[in-house]
Amino acid sequence: MNMSNHKPSIVFMGTPHFAAHILATLIDKQYKLTAVVTVADKAAGRGKKIKESAVKQLAIAHHIPCLQPTNLKDPEFVSQLEQLKADIFVVVAFRMLPEVVWTMPKQGTFNLHASLLPQYRGAAPINWALINGEQKTGVSTFFIDKKIDTGAIIDQQEVAIEKEETAGSLHDKLMEAGSVLVCKTIDAIASGSVVSKPQKTTAPLKEAPKIFKEDCKIDWSKPGSSIQNLIRGLSPYPGAWCYFHNHGDPLILKIANGFFEETIHNDKINSLIKSKKELKVALQDGYMHLTEIQLPGKRMMKVQELLNGLSLRENAYVS
Repeated sequence: MNMSNHKPSIVFMGTPHFAAHILATLIDKQYKLTAVVTVADKAAGRGKKIKESAVKQLAIAHHIPCLQPTNLKDPEFVSQLEQLKADIFVVVAFRMLPEVVWTMPKQGTFNLHASLLPQYRGAAPINWALINGEQKTGVSTFFIDKKIDTGAIIDQQEVAIEKEETAGSLHDKLMEAGSVLVCKTIDAIASGSVVSKPQKTTAPLKEAPKIFKEDCKIDWSKPGSSIQNLIRGLSPYPGAWCYFHNHGDPLILKIANGFFEETIHNDKINSLIKSKKELKVALQDGYMHLTEIQLPGKRMMKVQELLNGLSLRENAYVS
């Protein structure tokens, strides 16, 4: 529950499921939500159906006014925000705000970021923490300033990364931790007990830039542990991939899950080896066992479902 006697009025800004879950928590705990701001509707998919953001769908369901500006500096939008006279703006998985917006509320604008700042500033902190083999990460709330993810830290919560964690499972853990931290941060701001601290950048900083298709291609010459981390860090989305050389032209193979076995062997590097129970890739330092893959035009499937019908030529390989 909100421990403050005065419940601050809040404008919530966000777009995807991660943000919507935190908005749902604020609704459940009866915080005073004046409006939400989210991305404009888009035409998506083959049928070009209009797609509304997860945050908008939730706002409509709970009769919360919803603003969808295409330009965050648009005078009409800025005027609408000013008229709301909100005490706090809460930002989760949204765009970079112009100064005219983030300086507006009297008690400040804060952002929730899915890392232990200053590490992993950027668009894809969950993916990169896994790709880099981290054993812990977390969530941070901070007051927004002129740069991206650099503002004064309000609060943080550490989250352990399990051995078999994927981007999907870590996303959900950070979403839950983030919900708690956002409520805690609002209450602290409302009670006047916040003591924010500038971000310290003593250790070398690891960045979390947006991930593109080429970032997702597996380099089979790398150590097996590194390949396993890449697969985990891109599962279920956007997905690690490679070229599959079997019959005819190479096909794109997506790999959602697998595990590395460190061992010495005499098999040809990059070769695909199939048995009745498994499918694996020979690496410099062992084998990458593939457990969940997607062939072109097919759905993602457990390798066990595929083995009987998968015809591999003797020198099939990946690249």
